[in-house]
Amino acid sequence: MYLENKSNLEIEMSQTSAQGHQGRNSLRSPEAVAGNFGELRLLQGISERRDTQKLQQSAVLPSGQCVIHTEGFVPVRQEDGHNFSTVNILRGKSNSANVSERSPLLRFSQDDSITYLTLHDPSFVGGEEPWDSGSLDVERRYRLGSEVTSLSLSRSSSSEKSDPLDLNLKPSYFMYPDRDNPWRMLAVSPTDSFSMNVTDFRDNALLKLQVAGPFAGGMMDFNDQEYILIQVEQTEPSGQRRRRTQQVIHNWTIPLHAERSDQILLTKTFEMLSSDPIIITIQAFPEDNEVVPLSMTHQSLYVSVETQVAIAGIILAGVYVLIIFEIVHRTLAAMLGSLAALAALAVIGDRPSLVTVVEWIDYETLALLFGMMVLVAIFSETGFFDYCAVKAYQLSRGRVWPMIIILCLIAAILSAFLDNVTTMMLFTPVTIRLCEVLNLDPRHVLIAEVIFTNIGGAATAVGDPPNVIIVSNQDLRREGIDFASFTGYMFLGICLVLFTSFPFLRMLYWNKKLYNKESIEIVELKHEILVWRQTAQRINPASREETAVKCLLMQKVLNLESLLRKMMKTFQRQISQEDKNWEQNIQELQKKHRITDKVLLVKCASVLGVVIFMFFLNSFVPSIHLELGWIAILGALWLLVLADIQDFEIILHRVEWATLLFFAALFVLMEALAQLQLIDYIGEQTALLIKAVPEDQRLAIAIILVMWVSALASSLIDNIPFTATMIPVLINLSQDADVNLPVKPLIFALAMGACLGGNGTLIGASANVVCAGIAEQHGYGFSFVEFFKLGFPMMIMTCMIAMCYLLATHIGLRWNM
Repeated sequence: MYLENKSNLEIEMSQTSAQGHQGRNSLRSPEAVAGNFGELRLLQGISERRDTQKLQQSAVLPSGQCVIHTEGFVPVRQEDGHNFSTVNILRGKSNSANVSERSPLLRFSQDDSITYLTLHDPSFVGGEEPWDSGSLDVERRYRLGSEVTSLSLSRSSSSEKSDPLDLNLKPSYFMYPDRDNPWRMLAVSPTDSFSMNVTDFRDNALLKLQVAGPFAGGMMDFNDQEYILIQVEQTEPSGQRRRRTQQVIHNWTIPLHAERSDQILLTKTFEMLSSDPIIITIQAFPEDNEVVPLSMTHQSLYVSVETQVAIAGIILAGVYVLIIFEIVHRTLAAMLGSLAALAALAVIGDRPSLVTVVEWIDYETLALLFGMMVLVAIFSETGFFDYCAVKAYQLSRGRVWPMIIILCLIAAILSAFLDNVTTMMLFTPVTIRLCEVLNLDPRHVLIAEVIFTNIGGAATAVGDPPNVIIVSNQDLRREGIDFASFTGYMFLGICLVLFTSFPFLRMLYWNKKLYNKESIEIVELKHEILVWRQTAQRINPASREETAVKCLLMQKVLNLESLLRKMMKTFQRQISQEDKNWEQNIQELQKKHRITDKVLLVKCASVLGVVIFMFFLNSFVPSIHLELGWIAILGALWLLVLADIQDFEIILHRVEWATLLFFAALFVLMEALAQLQLIDYIGEQTALLIKAVPEDQRLAIAIILVMWVSALASSLIDNIPFTATMIPVLINLSQDADVNLPVKPLIFALAMGACLGGNGTLIGASANVVCAGIAEQHGYGFSFVEFFKLGFPMMIMTCMIAMCYLLATHIGLRWNM
């Protein structure tokens, strides 16, 4: 088998410890090594038709069972200058401590013993000519083994080091590779450390290090916790750039999980001095001196953190410009923004693979949306939403504002226990049908509902995703922030925010005409024209019959438009703010809007009741391992079977595919912006501002700053990654002896700001986008600016009330101190 320069070989030396581990770390036979990598056995007697001129260097191991040819490699030389073509004796162990990407295939010590290196190349192909029939099985076994593991364990003693021989094996990489960097599998302990040299490094570059292992989330406590210590060291010798030798050392301490069960991936970026070699050393400090398995990869980033943040800010601003001015649809704007962010990552040298990008999408949220859309689509066929609209009209006795307040209050209460998205998917169809019955503009009522849905979701620990992230953090639980204490404190504050928001909402709507300017007959006719036109546009005339149907629909649209023009010429009426004949209208509406399919209604109510019950059970019973997305999907499948839907395409047409694509693109965009250090930069700058405040005013300023930064950031970017990033920042801040701040007030300020900030913009919360998508499907879509005019003032007012509550309880009453 031939190894060519063009193959990207991941080479890592298997070394042994200096003392105390000869039995465990002794050099194994080639057969054992071959078995670990898919039983890679290269049989002796490969076809003699090979061009012998290609064999510049070869190493034949004992027993003749493993032959490794290194075509095109620089010959290996020992210190005395003699060339090695054959190694006859394999014995001893290596004392080398450093391994780099340029480490040689075979390393020779002074006593003529060698250390072999493990090879991994998923795209490896043998020589130019086909193998014999027996070699086909070898290649199959090799590829099978390469999928199991990519690199061998590399151990070294921290006290022994030697300079490896450099064979100048430079892999041929594209400028922007579309695959992730190879991972090194290693094992460390208090006596066996891992050390490697990174030599292929540019000037003014950042070193990005990713480590996966049985880590524990949260802060480090050296007194009673096991941990991993990673040291990144670079020395720049004196020369033209510097008069004196300069050295930089970065220490990264990661706590270990007690059960060694969870595999967590952690990433950290280090600023280096120059292109000089970098030494990475990893050592474990467990209590029982056991070996800790880890995996690690590294890469160079060619842009500074400040430049990455600036690029991320420009991309985010561009997306908002596209959405605000409605240059393109918001789904296309999110897709373009995610593409621009991925391109920026490729330029800086951190391009993710397609598999990684797909993993960034939150499929649980998409499954929840899809399942609930199917449930609501079937539910709407029963006439239940029309019936609920008439009942709400009857309860409000024909008065508009009592009806709006009732709807908003019910939505806020439900969202405290259900997901906000689920609440709006159930309420939006009812509200639209109710507004059509009352001749109201549904857009303003829907915006009010979704605002109060976001407010109500902040009241409990399960109402909004940021709250779930906070109460699930183990370090915060040790600080006393559990489900009961968090819900109790947040519930009081949100109740205060909720009841003071109704008068402010009434002030915002004071000059807005909730009623339509035309009569209900004209409004219904306009909406009918819109629906028929959209239906005709969705037909793809693939056959003569479909073309004829589309022409008939367009002709119907023209007839209805002619009728509308006649009605507009003869219509003159003044709309009153209160319906005087509401009792008579109710009788007419009850005759017109009734339950159309009672059997289907029973089936839908049963399935939806079970789904909602499982939502509650999932929130309050941790032993149920069934996510919200699975519950919604299973409920949708169950209802599809019970309802015996014949035309499945009709149900699929009711699914908001544009909304699902928007969320998928938004998840990729936000994760890419996080990779560009935007969220980390916001958290670090917030911490620096808090540290700069005088100590006697630090707590009050910290609460205000965390509250407003969280609110403004959550209105622009997704509040889930922002909350996950800010939690360790705030914990670090509270444990800093120079800052001396309690963690509870900061966490509650983060929760208030992250939840209430979703009302700031249309894409600030998932419920906003879902509501806008359903309204658009019914012909009542509202733009970014329309939502911003009502949502942003409500966000400012609710955050002001929440800030006063936080300051009064923590500064005045000294709660949670």
